[in-house]
Amino acid sequence: MAKVSPLMIAPPVIFMLLAGVFFVGMQRENPNELPSAFEGREAPVVALEQLAQKPLFEDATLREDGVKLVNFWASWCAPCRVEHPHLTALAEEGITIYGVNYKDNPGNAIGFLEELGDPYAGIGADTTGRMGLDWGLYGVPETYVINGQGEIVLRFAGPITERVMDSEIRPAIERAKN
Repeated sequence: MAKVSPLMIAPPVIFMLLAGVFFVGMQRENPNELPSAFEGREAPVVALEQLAQKPLFEDATLREDGVKLVNFWASWCAPCRVEHPHLTALAEEGITIYGVNYKDNPGNAIGFLEELGDPYAGIGADTTGRMGLDWGLYGVPETYVINGQGEIVLRFAGPITERVMDSEIRPAIERAKN
């Protein structure tokens, strides 16, 4: 009888394990949705640096009454440009939006806002990415809907489009009001 090397068995076993993990992941209700451990919980701590002369928002700001959004963005992020008009529209409707400029050059960030407009009631820079890690950030853009108790109602990863506004963001804003 020929002896079988463990190195010959390892690749098919690893493949089967990975296939099982992928299969389980695809069985979720919406396989494209990224789960968030923070939904329904208090928003993590805000720890930001000043961005130019822009008004800074702080941790206590998220605990104040009213619905608010926290939007992670960067000037180097092409999808952030796509979503920016939708954020501006929300701000014009009276929705308070706080911006977190993520791992960006301050001059480029200010140039981005000067070019496209500034929808943010308060803004700060997360130059090291520490706040992004604390918030479970996958990448930019990413937006959180926060209720009047400082709890996360929705975490949306990706650019906000018209479809996302209607199917995700506006319903979450309504839930946050209650």
